[in-house]
Amino acid sequence: MLSARLPLLLDGPLSDLSPDARVVIYRPRAGEDLTRFGTNNLQIVQGFKPDFDAFKAEGFDVRTEAEGDFDLAIVAVPRSKAQARALIADAASRAARVLVDGQKTDGIDSLLKDIRRGAGAAQVISKAHGKSVLFSGGDFSDWADPGALQLIDGFTTRLGVFSYDRIDKGSEALAAALPDRLPAKIADLGAGWGYLSRAILSRDGVQELHVVEAEAAALASARDNLTDPRVTFHWEDATRFTPPGKLDAVIMNPPFHTSRAADPALGQAFIEAAAGMLGPQGQLWLVANRQLPYEATLAACFGSHAEIGTTQGFKLLHAAKPLRRARASV
Repeated sequence: MLSARLPLLLDGPLSDLSPDARVVIYRPRAGEDLTRFGTNNLQIVQGFKPDFDAFKAEGFDVRTEAEGDFDLAIVAVPRSKAQARALIADAASRAARVLVDGQKTDGIDSLLKDIRRGAGAAQVISKAHGKSVLFSGGDFSDWADPGALQLIDGFTTRLGVFSYDRIDKGSEALAAALPDRLPAKIADLGAGWGYLSRAILSRDGVQELHVVEAEAAALASARDNLTDPRVTFHWEDATRFTPPGKLDAVIMNPPFHTSRAADPALGQAFIEAAAGMLGPQGQLWLVANRQLPYEATLAACFGSHAEIGTTQGFKLLHAAKPLRRARASV
């Protein structure tokens, strides 16, 4: 999130910024007040579909990758240090001045040290448990986004994608627990780079698989990893996704945080959405961290549910027969 430090910079070191200056902001979150920059000369770079749609609805120029040159680039530091470095490298290659803003928990102190090594002088404002770093020039070419990565045998991933350098243990456990035969029409919600989807496609009976993922980089990786003609890809918020018809099954490893703090409501929203996508005899398979309280939501949305296994801090859950009120809600 962009912080209260930003106005201090705009009224101080950046007070000479022209009203007509071209500005690009990397990875701001929906709800940020960016009206100070107007809409004519501001470009927003955001690959997360809910945030992309929110800024688009406000009339901003929103893209998944930056295009052009700018007077100022602002990087809202993401959780991944490798992704943060790639965004800073792209910003430095396009803009006369670069502003990097992040909390201590985002690793801003470490980034500041690295920025000073690459650019030399930097102006810093510290406030509210974080820092804003303003610099010009510098060589950050060794931080550039490498694009598609082959870090996991048989799969392509990208920076900024969840579990980009390893197979997620929860997904691995769920893939192993799936039955040998699955229903015909299935969705993988929050599919990431496609590990679970490939496991689904390996089962008998699958005729149609909807791969639903909100992060553009993850979906791009899934497209690389899944070349099966039974697959349809959807860049969409899973909680808002509407399939072309009722599904026979949903399989998912739903996210459980939008920041560093766990947010059970997100996984609960996935369960509610899944129930609405399913036909009367539809089934749901999911994996979750053991401490997440999903059972009450499953009971409210399905006629039956059960824990079908546990492993390494995860629980594997199955539910069937979505209740009519849940099916009608989506």
